[in-house]
This record gives sequence, C-alpha cells and structure tokens, in this order.
Amino acid sequence: MKTTDEGLDALVARAAALAQPGGRRLLGIVGPPGSGKSTLADALAAGVAAQGHDVVVVPMDGFHLAQTELERLGRAGRKGAPDTFDAAGFVALLRRIAKPGPDVVYAPAFDRALEEPIAGAIPVTPDAQLVMVEGNYLLLDEPPWADARPMLDEAWYVRLDAAVRVERLIARHRRFGRGEREAREFVLGSDERNAELVAASAERADLIVNVGTW
Repeated sequence: MKTTDEGLDALVARAAALAQPGGRRLLGIVGPPGSGKSTLADALAAGVAAQGHDVVVVPMDGFHLAQTELERLGRAGRKGAPDTFDAAGFVALLRRIAKPGPDVVYAPAFDRALEEPIAGAIPVTPDAQLVMVEGNYLLLDEPPWADARPMLDEAWYVRLDAAVRVERLIARHRRFGRGEREAREFVLGSDERNAELVAASAERADLIVNVGTW
C-alpha cells in the first residue's frame, strides 16, 4: 500500500493506464462519508475519457435501501450504515460488470434531492474499458461486502482532513434539507461511526490518496 499527494493530472494518468483496449478493469474509489470520493471519481472519469477511453462511474450509493424499507426495518436513523444497503445486490452487479458480455448492464444511481436510489440509471456498455466503482464499503472485510475487493483490479482510498470532511458533510446535509442542529447531530453520530468503520478498511487499498481540499 502506497500513499500519494499527487495532483489530479497524475492520478488521471494512473487511472488511464488501467484502461487498455480489449479488456475491462475495475478501479475502486473508497473513502468515508464526505471525503470527496464521488468528486474525485467524476474528475478521474472525465480525464480518462478525454484521452479517448470508454469509462463509466458506478456508485455504491445506488444500492441504498428505499426510505420506506429503512423505516420498516427501523434503520432510517442509521442511513448510510452497512446494513442499510442491498450489499448482496451490489456484489452481484460487480460480478456482472467484471465479466462483460454482449449486453448493456444497468446500474442504479442515487438521487440526493430525493434521498432515494434510481434503478437502471447508469448504462455500462460492453465497450467500457474502465469502470470506476465508488463507495464507502468496497474494502470492508465482512460478508457480503468482502466479495467486492477481489473483483477490483485496484482500490484507492481517499483521505481528507477529518475537520474539513465533517464540515463538508454538515453542509451537504443542510443543502438537502436538514437544519443546522439536525445535520450536525447526524454527522457527528451516525456518519462518524460509519467513517470509523471505513477508515479501518483502508489497509486493504492499493493506494492512499491525500486529496487535501481540491
């Protein structure tokens, strides 16, 4: 496992090196809530695509359980914890993506404004050379999440200063409708418990990316 402070251009070059014609690679972008992994994955994908490669980003967040199901299970107050996702469904999708066939594979997205997953929103075509899989629990060493790591050709762990990350998360929750007090309590409670769990899995990454504040 290596640690890097490289800027975006260098990271794009690393990712592009995985995207070779005639095959498919999976690159995992992992990090705790608010670390910037989604932003990094999108920026990497844009940079790799600009070099002529077919690349797509598949977010783990598309496998959030629906709000009604979380409420039925009594888990709505812990949304974002490992057991609030369809982990088995996520792993099954990775298996399909890792062994491309002649058909398009559709992955779900997550709508933050609705706070709900959207089925069939992301097409992974047979020509996709690089699939960036982005999410919190790709390195988690407990079933069924543990089956995800062997399918990733590389996994990068995104690390950001904790104070910056927490304030970003609070701002995000407020942007999508929570009040200041509610947002702070949720971040310092449920989100931080999840962040500790994700951080404990960092040793299974190939690369630690210190993103600073970019």
